[in-house]
Amino acid sequence: MNSRMRVLIVDDEPLARERLKDLLAEAADMELIGECRNGREAISAIEAKRPDLVLLDVEMPGPDGFGVLRALAPEHQPAVIFVTAHRDFAVQAFEANALDYLLKPFDRERFLMSLARARERRRSLTPHLDTEVLARLEALTLREPPGTGRYVTRLVTRTGWRMRFLRVEDIDYLTAEGNYVSVHLGAQSHLMRETLNALEAKLDPKKFLRAHRSFIVQLDRIEEVEPLPPGEYVLTLRDGTRLTSGRSYRARVQRALDLPS
Repeated sequence: MNSRMRVLIVDDEPLARERLKDLLAEAADMELIGECRNGREAISAIEAKRPDLVLLDVEMPGPDGFGVLRALAPEHQPAVIFVTAHRDFAVQAFEANALDYLLKPFDRERFLMSLARARERRRSLTPHLDTEVLARLEALTLREPPGTGRYVTRLVTRTGWRMRFLRVEDIDYLTAEGNYVSVHLGAQSHLMRETLNALEAKLDPKKFLRAHRSFIVQLDRIEEVEPLPPGEYVLTLRDGTRLTSGRSYRARVQRALDLPS
């Protein structure tokens, strides 16, 4: 194996390519083997030159960065660091097994951190996404776009290095399970190492109701409400699930569901 990593730059903006080349020149173990201006050039260059690492833009003339990867045979798939000005594609980048997602404008230290991750990937020969990358993906993608609110639109569950993104709109309810929270979506449930209090703060209170110390329910899933004498309510969901609210949450339930006091 060549001790130097062979790197291909793909970006339709000349200034962006120049900046990447300047930063890459600081890494003695990185060898620039070419640069491409669009998806078609990228596919040809990857198949012909077989780079170890591709610094890949997302939005560019046909096909885009994800289209480039889909066009490649499995044996031609290089390690990829997406480099883009658009935060909206981070989840797709994760699903494409990207090593990292560099959001423009980024500084020198952030770029060198990505190269360090590429070196580690090459040493281990095992693609993975570490917790630092996950945290950045969450920060980039799991909240509403600027100006629309501060609440999450996705939750992340982890099993080893595998991560699953759950759309908040698909959640029926969440229950506390010791040090975990079980997220229920139809017939499926997924465990998160998170507290119910922490998740409550991330969920839009106009859409989710904390009706008990051990559960949160999505309001539009509630189909029927039955009051109980001690001040509790039985909430029947669309799928037939029955949840009993806590007495101390009585007023909160009444306000959320517009019930008489």
